[in-house]
Amino acid sequence: MEKVKLGSQGAVVSRMGLGCMGMSEFYGERNDVESAATILRALDLSINFLDTADVYGIGDNEELVGKTIRPRRDEFFLATKFANIRKKDDPTHWAVSGKPEYVRQACDASLKRLGVDHIDLYYQHRVDPNTPIEDTVGAMAELVKAGKVKYLGLSEASPATIRRAHKVHPITALQSEYSLWERHVEAEILPTVRELGIGFVPYSPLGRGFLTGTIKKQSDLGPADSRSQRYPRFAGEAFDKNLVLVDRVRIIAERKGATPGQLALAWVLAKGNDVVPIPGTKRRKYLEENAAAARIQLSSAEIAELEAAIPHEEVVGERYAAANLKAIDR
Repeated sequence: MEKVKLGSQGAVVSRMGLGCMGMSEFYGERNDVESAATILRALDLSINFLDTADVYGIGDNEELVGKTIRPRRDEFFLATKFANIRKKDDPTHWAVSGKPEYVRQACDASLKRLGVDHIDLYYQHRVDPNTPIEDTVGAMAELVKAGKVKYLGLSEASPATIRRAHKVHPITALQSEYSLWERHVEAEILPTVRELGIGFVPYSPLGRGFLTGTIKKQSDLGPADSRSQRYPRFAGEAFDKNLVLVDRVRIIAERKGATPGQLALAWVLAKGNDVVPIPGTKRRKYLEENAAAARIQLSSAEIAELEAAIPHEEVVGERYAAANLKAIDR
């Protein structure tokens, strides 16, 4: 796995990262032993870019990641996030805060759970509409000065917010959803970050697993999997209609000698070396499959064919449920 620059502030990461969210919540039953093995297997495959957040498992994911990487901390590029607030005694509670005092508290709490002395990349997970971005990023910049954080990032921020934040302190990376079935960033967000020298980190590059073709019916998700509740594209008639789109990708993948998921990842990787996807998995088997996608070369004709297979107007359902969509900075 080659290494690439992430942004223009000096960060260097593996061409592909590993999203750790599903190891602790949302995507079915937990298996901390296999999840830890997957994290370490990533390093064997030269994948050193790990992505977690304080909200995943309400702290549990940071503890899992921290415990796993501690003996080899210096070999990993560790990213985590703050701003979404949940409560252990009420997991349904969600709030957003970018207040400077909360930024400092959240960072210290993450450092403690992770058991590390610094975070390589610290993102604001969601923009707080009630706190000026200048105040939030100003507090994040203080963390850099204190040596607690190396680089700063934003997630799901609008072009205007990105520009305002970048004036306060250089932003290294923007993390937003991007995949064959979610291409909203192409219009304004990608041009903005490229103009400013900010790296782009697509989350859910496999459409939360839908684009892998392994989910063939809603019952495949299992009782502990909340995707059909959280994401409209996994629910009701939308599921069946979106399955047709994945079948189109499957046909192209079979011709290419790849899996649908590998082709979906290869498409994201083909968008430029400044685009570093973080597909998530909690199993070594799928990690290895994802890593192999980095070896797939797509021609311009194949890229166009894949995009024609999943035209935006044929994707059924919003990417988030209405309440979550409201929290996205626009």
